[in-house]
Amino acid sequence: MLYFSKLRIISISFISLFFIVVASSNIFKFDNSLLDKRINLGLDLQGGSYLLLEIDNSPVIEQKLQNLTIAIKNYFKEKKIKIKNLKISNQTLFFSVDDEFKEIIIDEFKNENSNINPYYPRFKSHQLDIKEEENTFKLNFSKQGLVELKTSSQDQALEIVRRRIDEIGTNEPNILKRGNDRILVELPGLDDPMRIKSLLGKTANLTFRFVTNTGQDSFGVEKLQFEDGSPDVFVSKRIIMSGENLLDAQPRMDTETNETVVNFTLDRVGAKRFGKATATGIGKQLAIVLDGKIISAPVIRDTIASGSGQISGGFTFQSATDLALLLRSGALPAPLNIIEERTVGPDLGQDSINAGIIALIIGFILVILFILFKYRIFGLITNFTLIINLFFLVGILTIFEATLTLPGIAGIILTVGMAVDANVLIFERIKEELKNEKNNLIAFDSGYTKSKTAILDANITTLIAAVILFFMGSGPIKGFSLTLGIGIFTTLFSVYFIARLLTALYVSKHKKKEGLL
Repeated sequence: MLYFSKLRIISISFISLFFIVVASSNIFKFDNSLLDKRINLGLDLQGGSYLLLEIDNSPVIEQKLQNLTIAIKNYFKEKKIKIKNLKISNQTLFFSVDDEFKEIIIDEFKNENSNINPYYPRFKSHQLDIKEEENTFKLNFSKQGLVELKTSSQDQALEIVRRRIDEIGTNEPNILKRGNDRILVELPGLDDPMRIKSLLGKTANLTFRFVTNTGQDSFGVEKLQFEDGSPDVFVSKRIIMSGENLLDAQPRMDTETNETVVNFTLDRVGAKRFGKATATGIGKQLAIVLDGKIISAPVIRDTIASGSGQISGGFTFQSATDLALLLRSGALPAPLNIIEERTVGPDLGQDSINAGIIALIIGFILVILFILFKYRIFGLITNFTLIINLFFLVGILTIFEATLTLPGIAGIILTVGMAVDANVLIFERIKEELKNEKNNLIAFDSGYTKSKTAILDANITTLIAAVILFFMGSGPIKGFSLTLGIGIFTTLFSVYFIARLLTALYVSKHKKKEGLL
């Protein structure tokens, strides 16, 4: 029946008032932490920076092949099979054998149950080309192997990019995959992306290695540059410890030297390695190498067994903060190259906001006038419900601090249209009921009840489309589907609780009046 208990009336009034206050927090400032929330504006509305990053997987492929080289050498050494001319060129591993071993090696590689597969599972679907006249074998990644490697690199890079950006505190960044070797980064409100670009452009591959006294390149030794331009030195290729052993890194001011340093803390394995290396290397220089350049090479004065240390290198506080951030977030699996960059100015974003608001106001006014003209007092109830419905929608977006984009505004405008559609269906059904039923209460109640199926069908099908768009779409499509989906629920609530309550109150007072609708 068209009846609402006092408890339901109080509940509906409280819920409506709550969402009105929450939505108002976008305009007015409240001290309460629950109400001190805002809807964030997307890149297309407030401006910001857009970066498209491409992952350079070449070093990863080279590293994997280098690992395979060691595995193959060890494997065939155990089998007393002599291989020669083992080298890597153009992302392909080459090696040759004498005639007596040729058939044995072919069988080993072609046999799926061969013990060589556990050495390097990713090469299980390898391509093996044999040049019989030279007894040369060529081994490289298959297409499937490359796809798996790129996907793995992309997943790792995405997570590390997210960590680095979150550490800076960028407001509502949008970080998405593009293909299997690209990452899209949208940074709303960020007009100068230079610091972000600098942080994302560094692989942050940290290693600790001893400086050697040799005066030339030799096996196991390489020549590296200092980041500050100091003379080059030769360092051992043997890695004592890597950035993977770091638990934390923070910028600090050294009170003794009055310079900014980076303090780091190691995990148990790293602490053990570092303690052992410093115990045996007293008097030696320990090179701290970041992305192929030496940032510091202090002389070891004593054993460091505490699991913590310090990196110095003439840092400013900003550079020390960025270095600590890079070390905390971890090394990228492969270098990232910025292949596209755009900066959207706030003026363009403001134009979009103004255009969206004008469209919403014009559409809202036209709808209000039409409904008011068509249904008189019930049109007024409908228009009031539409306004409350918008408060509900904006309030829910505010609670979750959602990011509003231009397509999101389009979703809100569509919600207004769907809310009107539901009310039109109800009132037209009530008109049909009034032709056969003289009791206004029964006619209005029947109108709400019998139109429910049609309204639910229309809204459920739209909701299904919104859900599909949300999970299969990206960026702006998600924004549109999110506001549309939330709008469906707020519309049903406002129509069947708020509008029905106001209609019930009016009809109850004028139940004997003819021509109500």
